[in-house]
Amino acid sequence: MLAALGLTVLFIVAEAEVMFWKGGLTMALVPLALLVVWLFYVRLETGLLLMALLTPFAVNVALMPGMELSMPVEPMMILFSFFFLFRVLVAHNYDLRILRHPVTLLLLAGLAWWVVTSCTSRLPWVSFKYFIARLWFVIPFYFAAAQIFRNRERIAQFYWAYAIGLGIVILIATSKTLGNFSDLQTLHRVMRPFYNDHTAYGCAIALLVPASVHFIFGGRWKGWQRVLTLLLFALLCIGLFFSYCRAAWISVVAALGIYVLVRMGMKVKWMVLLFGLGVGMFFVYQSDVLYKLGKNHQDSSYTLADQVKSISNISTDASNVERLNRWASAMRLWKESPVVGVGPGTYQFLYGSYQKSYQLSTISTNAGDLGNAHSEYIGPMTEQGLPGVLLVVALFLTTFATGVRVYRTAKDLAVGRMALAFTLSLLTYYVHGVFNNFLDTDKLSVPFWAFTAAVVALDMYSEKNEKGEKKK
Repeated sequence: MLAALGLTVLFIVAEAEVMFWKGGLTMALVPLALLVVWLFYVRLETGLLLMALLTPFAVNVALMPGMELSMPVEPMMILFSFFFLFRVLVAHNYDLRILRHPVTLLLLAGLAWWVVTSCTSRLPWVSFKYFIARLWFVIPFYFAAAQIFRNRERIAQFYWAYAIGLGIVILIATSKTLGNFSDLQTLHRVMRPFYNDHTAYGCAIALLVPASVHFIFGGRWKGWQRVLTLLLFALLCIGLFFSYCRAAWISVVAALGIYVLVRMGMKVKWMVLLFGLGVGMFFVYQSDVLYKLGKNHQDSSYTLADQVKSISNISTDASNVERLNRWASAMRLWKESPVVGVGPGTYQFLYGSYQKSYQLSTISTNAGDLGNAHSEYIGPMTEQGLPGVLLVVALFLTTFATGVRVYRTAKDLAVGRMALAFTLSLLTYYVHGVFNNFLDTDKLSVPFWAFTAAVVALDMYSEKNEKGEKKK
């Protein structure tokens, strides 16, 4: 059966190639699309892994004016969502405990609030399209994945599928980097066409780093498998460094710091209190802090030391100044509609007229057509009001607390370590989300929601110690 299946797949791929040369790209996609339909029908779990593998290679294609899809992954997500929902409605075999989990409840509350704010949006059609697009990220990689990940091996398989795809992209980008070390603008573009921006590229790599450490020390790999794991980790580190993404570097350091606190036994509530205290101290002494930051004139550079110094440059570094401009524009928009916001997905179409001339950077445009608010917290607050950002923060905190609890209470030590690894991976995005927001793209939504589903699945389907504590 395996030989027959292999020959069938090879025949279909060969047929697609012939049709490409004789009939064009559209004709070539027909047999491949039929193959994907068959795969989703007979083996939905394998389809999820295939999408994870292909996501790093996906490229945006304009199907019509005003409509782009990430090909081939987003059409596959839509098809997968259809098959999954159809199977749930017909077979009634979905584990309803997933829907009662606190993380799921917060996610559902967030989606419900999206519908409300889409109805009150300044651009309702844009908001509803944005909401529907978010659904085909969440349905496969959270709701379906949470049940598929009941088998712990599927979590590892998903990680490897996405990591192998990203690893190949890193090899391609790094090969382009050679010979261009002194040209920062070129270094920011070597990951194209797979990643449009070096920040998204760096964020995706940072997201995998803590999980990859787990598979080095906590995996059951031997011989060549361990060598492959070490090589992949080294490749991720190389890609992270040459991404020149400062937010990604900060997020990995933050994950390491939180790991130390967790290992020390600090409770989550004290971590949150410590973070809140730090934020409060910033606002108390913000004048002094901003004055000192304003004296830093080190711009982005291809050297590591200068790149690190430029993190706090808010006076001349174009990237930092533009980010502050986006945040200021977002706050002005939010003040006009603090409860329901201006509508999901609408910021990029509205912020242009809310810019102030004295806050513009060298890369600003008067039209305001350069994208989103560059923050996973300020963006939702502007587009969905105060309830929107509170739901986002609550979702992140609950997922983090769930992962730490599983680490400390799981009867199986391997389960606890895996839960902590994926929690720290998600933490890199929570930190990165202060400076950028990528959950409206498949590149980050796929691993983000799948890792969240992994934490929930490990919480639901693992045995706990009776005392609720475990040895470190």
